[in-house]
Amino acid sequence: MKTSVVILNYNGKEMLKKYLPTLIQYTPNAELWVADNASTDGSVEMLQTDFPQIKVINLEQNYGFAQGYNYALRKISTEYAVLLNSDIEVTEDWLRPLEDFMEEHPDCAACQPKIKSIKDRDKFEYAGAAGGFIDKYGYPFCRGRIFDTIESDKGQYDDICQITWASGAAMMVRMTDYRNEGGLDGNFFAHNEEIDLCWRLSLAGKTIFYIPNSTVYHVGGATLNKENPRKTFLNFRNNLLMLYKNLPKERLHKVMIARWFLDYLAAWQTLLLHGKYGDFKAIYKARKAFKQMKNEYVGERQRIQENKKGSPMTAHCSIVYRYHIKGERLFSDIRSTIR
Repeated sequence: MKTSVVILNYNGKEMLKKYLPTLIQYTPNAELWVADNASTDGSVEMLQTDFPQIKVINLEQNYGFAQGYNYALRKISTEYAVLLNSDIEVTEDWLRPLEDFMEEHPDCAACQPKIKSIKDRDKFEYAGAAGGFIDKYGYPFCRGRIFDTIESDKGQYDDICQITWASGAAMMVRMTDYRNEGGLDGNFFAHNEEIDLCWRLSLAGKTIFYIPNSTVYHVGGATLNKENPRKTFLNFRNNLLMLYKNLPKERLHKVMIARWFLDYLAAWQTLLLHGKYGDFKAIYKARKAFKQMKNEYVGERQRIQENKKGSPMTAHCSIVYRYHIKGERLFSDIRSTIR
């Protein structure tokens, strides 16, 4: 077998019970693993009783998404691994197109399927949709999802496409490339870690792709609810760390100045317009945490920049401006800015 499918689990027993049967049915030619982040809900016992064909990795504590996967993937000896969320429903023959593409394109380090919503199956799903991109200030968005505007799937993204980042909800990685780049950044815990990894892979001269003839359905929001200030904190802090690590010297200072204004604008907007004091505090805390952690990344930034062989696909525009000021809500509106 060339591929291992690895689900990272923390107290997700009900999700596993619901979606593992479909995964087992439609994934006959891969090793199936669950890496458990020290769950307390009986997940491991349930797996041993109900799904003995699933291999289990017991982690000693909750390491989060990033470090949890780093530890789990050390156990994997296959050529490829799929990082798959526990709240994903796969479809028949979902794995073969991903595996075939990786086999035929040795420069491709990671790819993702089409990710649609379980709750509304005609629509894309927030976390990945039809492939991820970033704008010039580091804000992530997707083909099929810009900020909170989510498109219906009408076949408009049924082409294989090079992207900036593949969603951590369902991402196939080439294990040699994953290991060469040091895997996910364990300090991130969760959020933006797959974008950071894909950016580093692109700078190392590799490519990232979206493969539309593979489809999965995602519940979404199963780890941290969108309204959780902890999620806001991690998103802002990790995004800033990612920018510091990966931006070229000639762009770093300008982008960081712009983000200082944009981040504080976002903080006051959440408070004054939406009354979200928790998110307001979370953004301020994220800025402070980034400032405290930045020095830890000086050596890593130097390594990444000195070994640079390529660059990611980037939208050469401000997605905040195009979306909020110009009212351009669809990917088709900003497609021409990507190169």
